[in-house]
Amino acid sequence: MAIDPQEDAINALLDLPEDQPIILMNLLRFNEGGEKTYEEYVRHCKVHGPRFGVEFVYLGKGGYAMVAEDGQAWDAVWIVRYPNSKQFFALLHDADFKSGFHLRGDSLQEAVLQVTTPWDI
Repeated sequence: MAIDPQEDAINALLDLPEDQPIILMNLLRFNEGGEKTYEEYVRHCKVHGPRFGVEFVYLGKGGYAMVAEDGQAWDAVWIVRYPNSKQFFALLHDADFKSGFHLRGDSLQEAVLQVTTPWDI
C-alpha cells in the first residue's frame, strides 16, 4: 500500500505556479496502534510547518462513509495549506522536519496525499 510520496511526485511540485497556495488533502488509514504515533507526527508538524507558512486547516477522525465502496472509509483526514509550491518543497527537504517524518510512515497502513490548487469559479 502507498504511504510515502515518491521523489518524482515531490519534484512535480516545482511545476506548479509559485504564486498559488497548495491545499494538501491527506486520507489516512492507521496501523494497529498507529493513531498515537500519528499524533506525535502532527505535533512535530505543528512545530516545523509554521516556519514555512504552513496552515493546518482541519484534522478529523474518519467516521461513517455516506457514499463509498467497501474499504474506502478512512481513519482520519488532514487538510493542510501551504503558501506555494516553493515552500512545500522547502519543508519536505528541511532536515529538522525530515527528522520526524518516520513517525508518519510508522503509523500508517495506507494513505492518499492529494495536492489540490484553488478552483475559482
